[in-house]
Amino acid sequence: MGNFFMKNVGTAGSKKPLSAIIKEVCEGWSLGNHETFALQIADATNFYITEKNRNDIKNGSILRLTTSPYQTALQLHERIQSSSMDAKLEALKDLANASRDITFAQEFINLDGISLLTQMVESGTERYQKLQKIMKPCFGDLLSFTLTAFVELMDHGIVSWDTFSVAFIKKIASYVNKSAMDTAVLQRSLAILESMVLNSQDLYHKVAQEITIGQLIPHLQGTDQDIQTYTIAVINALFLKAPEEKRQEMAHILAQKQLRSIILTNVIRSPTPINDEMAHQLYVLQVLNFNLLEDRMMTKMDPQDQAQRDIIFELRRIAFDVECEPNNGGSIEKRKSMYTRDYKKLGFINHVNPAVDFTQIPPGMLALDNMLYFAKHHQDAYIRIVLENSSREDKHECPFGRSSIELTKMLCEILKVGELREASFMDDTHACHYFAACAVWHHGKQFAQFLSPTLLTNCSELAVSQS
Repeated sequence: MGNFFMKNVGTAGSKKPLSAIIKEVCEGWSLGNHETFALQIADATNFYITEKNRNDIKNGSILRLTTSPYQTALQLHERIQSSSMDAKLEALKDLANASRDITFAQEFINLDGISLLTQMVESGTERYQKLQKIMKPCFGDLLSFTLTAFVELMDHGIVSWDTFSVAFIKKIASYVNKSAMDTAVLQRSLAILESMVLNSQDLYHKVAQEITIGQLIPHLQGTDQDIQTYTIAVINALFLKAPEEKRQEMAHILAQKQLRSIILTNVIRSPTPINDEMAHQLYVLQVLNFNLLEDRMMTKMDPQDQAQRDIIFELRRIAFDVECEPNNGGSIEKRKSMYTRDYKKLGFINHVNPAVDFTQIPPGMLALDNMLYFAKHHQDAYIRIVLENSSREDKHECPFGRSSIELTKMLCEILKVGELREASFMDDTHACHYFAACAVWHHGKQFAQFLSPTLLTNCSELAVSQS
């Protein structure tokens, strides 16, 4: 076929059907069977022109007369089944490129092309095991183009993800679980697993049985940012679709596997600049982690719960280096007076029963969790803040208790804890949240570590301004 220039193909004023235009071109070039031909944009996309998209074609565009989508799909359907490895490889490469066009994709899918590709993945790779040993680069390309074509076809949303067999899922998962795998194959396999999990709850359970966090972590320790991005995307997808109790378990596993340290070392501190998609996936992962705090944020403290009250006693013990007095130690009134005095120094609103301070939601028990973390991990700073503010006049104080509760509430609002978003979400606040995510990856106890420098900074600034 050939390229040509024709006016008004895509203009709204053109009343002539595309079929009539194609017939005229074919007659001009003495070509019969005009119904087997179609028009394409003669650029890198090679998209077919249809009645639906013709108005998107700019006047003056260069067009190409080529075989129709159906004829092309039929030819490729036959060619990818060739017994010649070279012919098969070339056909799969052409299929991967052509599958980006939805018009072609529809025709190829109508020929049961998706089923053919899945069968090739399930059984074809075994057929070429011997070939893999002697022609590994060729085998990698063969599988890569097969998976690329599959991904492009599925991205059009024509076929349901629920139609795929366990055998296919196992095969894709095996490519991810292998320690040494062709980069392109690994990338496509991760993309397929992500889509499976996000688009089908049933497939989520099947994929979760085949892929573990431990098997994904090594892919973050390489230098290929695309592989790292797809890996985090799969983790996010598994996180997003997991039942609530499973999410807490996953978070525990991620902490055990030192995910934050791995991301900090291999992604954030990598010499390769973080691209937009990686930034987005880090942001989604951080949002999913923060949302695990929603339960504590929305839990009121029970003033009668001794285990919860013991946390407040621990804050008092660390601050004033005292042990809880036995029941027979002094009069009840004297002990009450001592506790009231210390709770006032700690900055609680309710000096008699500080448990009441944590009945406001948000931030609920999350504020108390953060206070205890700060007291234990920044003990010197904690004691200094408490003692300094207990010796100031009321109008100059930065009460630890009240400040911690308000700062926790403020951070919950800023970081939108509990506002679950879809993995595709992105808005103008993205950069701000991503900055927050990068900062948090520096620490193990993410949310509490936000409170620590915030509390220190605010109290220090107050001290300077009042001095």
